Amino acid sequence: MNALTRKFATVGSALAMAGSSLLLASSPASAATSCYASTCEGLDPSTTICQNDARTVMDSYYPGVELRYSPTCRAAWARYSMGAAFSFKVSVERKDSTMKFETPYYGNGATVWTRMINDAGLYARACGRVSEADWGCTGWY
Repeated sequence: MNALTRKFATVGSALAMAGSSLLLASSPASAATSCYASTCEGLDPSTTICQNDARTVMDSYYPGVELRYSPTCRAAWARYSMGAAFSFKVSVERKDSTMKFETPYYGNGATVWTRMINDAGLYARACGRVSEADWGCTGWY
């Protein structure tokens, strides 16, 4: 193979790889839903772009529930991933008491999360409820 043929083969291979990686990288992003603040309420964060920049802003000591927040979406949700062997409910709620979502955790080690609530200019917290009177909540954020 001469030098010119090798260069064309190398450039062609590089372009093919770059093109395929762009195609693969754009597929999940195009499938994700975009929302902002109140349009995020009730949506599953795993099906939106909100999960991409989400961070844990608070967590509870017991049972270890996290309050997740996406600055891009201005939305919050609760998540539990510590793997307790007992069942309880994971919830996210707004301080103005107008919105709350709960998700059951069955003590099976799975990660669970709630649907999202609007957090633009509002306060939210995440809680884990083992019984009606037994709460472990994050602070308000």
